[in-house]
Amino acid sequence: MVKFPFTTKPSSLVMFVTVIVLGVVVFYSLHFPHGATSSLDASRFRHVFISSASNATIASYLRALTVHPHLAGTQPASLTARYVLNHFNSLGLRTKTVKHRALLSYPVRSSLVAHFSDGTSQEFRMTEAEAEGDGVVAAYHAYSPSGTAVAAAVFVNYGREEDFRELAAAGVEVAGCVAVARGGGGVARGAVVEAAERAGAAAVVVFGEGDTWREGFERGHVMRGGIGDPLSPGWGGVEGGESLRLEDSEVLKRFPKIPSMPLSAEAAERILASLGGAPLPLDWRTTLKSSKVRSVGPGPTILNFTYQGEMKVATIENVFAIIKGREEPDRYVLLGNHRDAWTYGAVDPNSGTAALLDIARRYSILLRLGWTPRRTIILCSWDAEEFGMIGSTEWVEQNLVNLRSKAVAYLNVDCAVQGPGLFAGSTPQLDDFLLEVTKKVKDPDSEGTIYENWAAAGGNSNIQRLGRVDSDFAPFLQHAGIPSIDLYFGKDYPVYHTAFDSYGWMTKYGDPFFQRHVAVSGIWGLLALHLADDSTIPFNYLSYANQLQVYNNILSNLIDKRISLNPLNTSIQEFASAAKEVNDESKKLRFQGTSDRSIDMKMRALNDRLMLAEKGFLDADGLQGRQWFKHLVFGPPSDHESKLDFFPGIVDSMSEMVKMSEKERLAAIQHEIWRITRAIQRAASALRGDSA
Repeated sequence: MVKFPFTTKPSSLVMFVTVIVLGVVVFYSLHFPHGATSSLDASRFRHVFISSASNATIASYLRALTVHPHLAGTQPASLTARYVLNHFNSLGLRTKTVKHRALLSYPVRSSLVAHFSDGTSQEFRMTEAEAEGDGVVAAYHAYSPSGTAVAAAVFVNYGREEDFRELAAAGVEVAGCVAVARGGGGVARGAVVEAAERAGAAAVVVFGEGDTWREGFERGHVMRGGIGDPLSPGWGGVEGGESLRLEDSEVLKRFPKIPSMPLSAEAAERILASLGGAPLPLDWRTTLKSSKVRSVGPGPTILNFTYQGEMKVATIENVFAIIKGREEPDRYVLLGNHRDAWTYGAVDPNSGTAALLDIARRYSILLRLGWTPRRTIILCSWDAEEFGMIGSTEWVEQNLVNLRSKAVAYLNVDCAVQGPGLFAGSTPQLDDFLLEVTKKVKDPDSEGTIYENWAAAGGNSNIQRLGRVDSDFAPFLQHAGIPSIDLYFGKDYPVYHTAFDSYGWMTKYGDPFFQRHVAVSGIWGLLALHLADDSTIPFNYLSYANQLQVYNNILSNLIDKRISLNPLNTSIQEFASAAKEVNDESKKLRFQGTSDRSIDMKMRALNDRLMLAEKGFLDADGLQGRQWFKHLVFGPPSDHESKLDFFPGIVDSMSEMVKMSEKERLAAIQHEIWRITRAIQRAASALRGDSA
């Protein structure tokens, strides 16, 4: 049994911070006695929220969360869930735990031995030396099939389709070999294995390139074809509920047919440096960090590859804290972060979990001062994200009707702190709002606010879109049509999914003084406070209209001129007109205030239209061949290497054109243009509140 130090008893540090906080509460109680704190305006509550930040408290949360590994479906993961639940309870928040049954994947045995041309052999370790005996799972790819291969090694660069085409053009035979790929290149590991499978490889090993952390293994899953529990596609997996069988074809198609494993950069260099055969292409050499690699193989080095894994139906736990709204309790503002980790998870994901716990602490201070949000706030701690966003997806599927009609927005933070610099993604109606909030939070790495430094680097051009499928915003936006934001500091940190992702790494490299943690929790918490308390929801759909027009302009330069974009142009103009009308109406209502009952009702009706407009972009039939993905503006294209991150249905039809006749190709693309046209028209109608 793994012993965890988790306890509901506060540390001396947390007790010290609590004393300071209580002093703030007493101060406001003296100035607003006998319940008069309810008159404290929203801006003062937001000021208290910002001023009650504590670097040391967030550090103490992260330390407790990362003492032991907590892989989803294991006992330590359950104890971590209990720690989060106890924290919420200790603050007096209403809590709830929702359990799901899901298919997870674990390693049983693995080995990799290289046989070199000089007659020597080397067996490589399959976990980090520092982590042995500490409960860290062996390096593996979840959902990889078991298998063995004794075959020549061949280097396939990033494992992209273009890399395999380049090898084929050079006469390099990949079929029957063990493919050695490096991570990165904008391709998910599952797509690398899929491409290697099509090329006929017998097995795949994938290594991460790192200068300092060369002994690390990048764990991860290789499930394909969507997210969520493969045994309950489209509905929440619960005890006693419907479940597909592991041998069902719909389940089997989610898994690769060839086995794969992670490999350390140190081991990969030893193998690659021993290869002969075709020379390394120049464009590969310029980006490869090792200068010892000269050839791609295959061979003469032979790899003896063995992986044995097992699939298990396990219980996962989502934990919630609910702050019920005062005037609109049936409208939900959701803040979410996943809790499970491949190893210790200091960056991924518990920097975000620590920030979520601190937001809960600071909200509890506001509650004691008499604050109650206008709308309900739900703090969400997800499980099994690392296996394909399973915890959040199962919950969204189970609560789909309520969420589509009641959710205002979903605010996601996964790896809250990876390094310097704020990065954000959002649906476009939230752009201006996000920028406004960054004006109120101090930049952790320089003078001034985050906005001042962000604006100098490009402002809202830095805001990414959420078409990718790599964190828990995906089911909320791409399946349920809920406006979303994703936040994090830094990117591409070197200990990703390795046993080096520890509290020690965070305190030495990622955020020694926890200032970035304070900043991200400040932005995250303020976003939720505004969305929960502002009389009119701060959405600007003119930004959305502008973004749609940008996409239309890009598309016009890519598609066949025989295809008409006129319907799309017209729908975007219609949407822009509706967005302007709604903006004008919102300004007028804000100016009139909320003293009149009829104005309150008008605001409620307006807010409903602002909330529901995003759902207009959903299509009941979903993307072709991937029905679960319903959003026609933002979603993952079927072509893993596509550079377009919008209109996935159109992108799919363009990438499939080689399989069709010219007439069929043009008709397929035109049909997808009509589909997104109708979606934009639906969104415009929702903004206007049209009934016909």
